[in-house]
Amino acid sequence: MTIRELGKCEDPTIIRGWFRLVENTIAKYGIRSDDIWNFNETGFMMGMIEPGTVVTSSHRQGRPKQVQPGNREWITVIEAINAEGQSIPPFIIGAGKDHLATWYEECDLPGDWVIALSENGWPNNNLGLEWLKHFDRATAKRTNSRYRLLILDGHESHHSVEFEGYCKENKIITLCMPAHASHLLQPLDVGCFGPLKKAYGREIEHLIRCFITHITKTEFFPAFHTARQAAITESNIKGATDSNASRRGHNTIDPLDCKDPKDSARGPVAL
Repeated sequence: MTIRELGKCEDPTIIRGWFRLVENTIAKYGIRSDDIWNFNETGFMMGMIEPGTVVTSSHRQGRPKQVQPGNREWITVIEAINAEGQSIPPFIIGAGKDHLATWYEECDLPGDWVIALSENGWPNNNLGLEWLKHFDRATAKRTNSRYRLLILDGHESHHSVEFEGYCKENKIITLCMPAHASHLLQPLDVGCFGPLKKAYGREIEHLIRCFITHITKTEFFPAFHTARQAAITESNIKGATDSNASRRGHNTIDPLDCKDPKDSARGPVAL
């Protein structure tokens, strides 16, 4: 991100405008706080404890060597949380083409987690739609409002025709955060992903002490499971969403701003 982009995303006018849009959308569609969901994704290099420290494939004991490449395979984890401290099961995207039986037989993962594959471990339009269906399954029965609000980033996979069509059919309103502002506005970035990365690092350090020096998906999944239990907690989620809500609370609702969603390029999808 350039200095100009950073300055723009922290522009108070943009931030106030975002919170105003959120409040107006909530008011227009009568959405309860427990039906407002923040979506975000984060990435893991499986052999990375922290930036600059890589688990190597060497069998030598001692601290991992920063100069040697470990397993830098990328994993994307998609999470969604609400202000009541709730989360839905994670949607995990790994690099590859084939699922291995050992992931399901040996890793002891919850049955409602989703493991998907793409060529490079990144989301794409098809996986974006599959995540949306996963979100719908996880939240439809607990919904208390007529509509659900889903707050997204600007990734293209969240703006495909199929994605927006599914939202319309299932009464899911979407709002897209201002570009490059998730570090300020996204509760998952603010209060959850940091603890998650630290907890994952601790799990990998434990594996190193057990002389497991090359991390594959078979090691990643249980390590991530333990880290997630420690980090994606009700208290962490509420702390992050409360911080966001306190900033949003300084904005007032103007009924005149409750315009039709199609009038705003990045406003809510009309349902």
